Amino acid sequence: MDIDKLFAVLGVKAINSGAFNGVWLKTSGDVLDVHCPVDGSILARVNQAGAGDYDLVIKSAEKAFGIWSSVPAPKRGDIVRQIGLEFRKYKDELGTLVSLEMGKIKVEGDGEIQEIIDICDFAVGLSRQLYGLTMHSERPYNRMYEQWHPLGVLGLITSFNFPAAVWGWNFAIAAVCGDVTVWKPSSKVPLTAVACITIANRVLSENGFPGAVASLVVGRGKEIGEHLIADHRVPLISATGSIPMGRRIARVVGERLGRSILELGGNNAVIVSRHADLDIAVKGVFFGTIGTAGQRCTSTRRLIVHESIYDDFKDQLIASYKRVKIGNPLDPRVAMGPLIDKDAVAVMRAAMKGVIEEGGRILYGGNVLATEDYLGGCYIEPCIAEAENHYRIVQDETFAPIVYLTKYKLIEEALAMQNSVPQGLSSSIFSHHLREVELFLSHSGSDCGIANVNSSTSGAEIGGAFGGEKQTGGGRESGSDAWKYYMRRQTTNINWGSDLPLAQGIRFDGP
Repeated sequence: MDIDKLFAVLGVKAINSGAFNGVWLKTSGDVLDVHCPVDGSILARVNQAGAGDYDLVIKSAEKAFGIWSSVPAPKRGDIVRQIGLEFRKYKDELGTLVSLEMGKIKVEGDGEIQEIIDICDFAVGLSRQLYGLTMHSERPYNRMYEQWHPLGVLGLITSFNFPAAVWGWNFAIAAVCGDVTVWKPSSKVPLTAVACITIANRVLSENGFPGAVASLVVGRGKEIGEHLIADHRVPLISATGSIPMGRRIARVVGERLGRSILELGGNNAVIVSRHADLDIAVKGVFFGTIGTAGQRCTSTRRLIVHESIYDDFKDQLIASYKRVKIGNPLDPRVAMGPLIDKDAVAVMRAAMKGVIEEGGRILYGGNVLATEDYLGGCYIEPCIAEAENHYRIVQDETFAPIVYLTKYKLIEEALAMQNSVPQGLSSSIFSHHLREVELFLSHSGSDCGIANVNSSTSGAEIGGAFGGEKQTGGGRESGSDAWKYYMRRQTTNINWGSDLPLAQGIRFDGP
């Protein structure tokens, strides 16, 4: 691959600025080396933003908001439509960059860019559907209704595992709502952010709008991240990341009475019923556990399998794992690329050790691949372990391709195990039994924000609201009515009569 040519097409340089506010600033922070997990090489460098750079970005964003929020929503939608078209032109190149920088296989990298394209399409229609309700007033000759207004400058904090799509979910919806965004990507994958911001702002500039509608700051979390979450000029923080990170953001933003959309950890379970189609179940679990090398918040972490089919299912799953081709994510024959870095490998190995110490056993995998075919030290076999649901290590989310198997007898027992973890993002049941399925989907069933039947825990569509409950954070992004998080609601009353009636029948004799 000619990386220099790829970078030239996408606007990525050998040394990149870490801040954009309509122009690329001459940033004052430390130099960040961006490593490729595929082979450990340095892809490029970024001069990170400092505190002064951050302040310039926010001030520019405030000015841009005054202009952008006054543009009619359908016109904003048309600009977002054009941005989606521009991303279509560069889907292949951007998908390749995602694979190089993050390590997910090429088809998943392409799929991530497709999510941006799809959410832009969704947002175009949404721009004409920012509906408010009309209510009947109890007062004569009065009319009540609600309307939705742009919120302001929004801070977007994204994780390494989806270096493009999560920004797209937030940016496209926020943009048609009239907001402007300041994006702080993970420092592990800033080059994809540089490319996305370059593409989006080319369209904004061609339409005569200030570049600070979509801004960027790359910098240390302890500096730039802390400035962003504590900034009263930023009424909403949308953050994707770990549960400890979410706790910190919730506390800081809450203390200033700001808003937050938190998309945090998932410890997602699949229930495999004795009434399941095992061929479909194995396929669904395979993608849920192997996809993105187990580094999705929706990855399958726990398998709760009926005792009558446990051994058969286990054998089929191990057989499928043995056929997994691991290697360079740009190779179309490869199903699983590297983990993001050596620290992630160490975390997975520690989890395997923890399973054994608590009484479980490793059924397959977990070996680090460190030959000349696996440069960089980030390749590891996916792991299947037998473990009890109550083990401490099972209760925590390990962000790696390790899955825990356990048995159940009754569906109620399986649901109790599924729900007895602190997280509540995605869930799934494989069953053709109507009562089991309906119980799973009822208020007595899955306590997660996403519930799937005969489908993987991974692979959510952009048309639905994405997010989870409990320590997953409670936030919702993407489709459905998640747009309401990005706007402020206003209840309006109009008195068109010749008197001044009061609500609740109150009589007040004024002057």
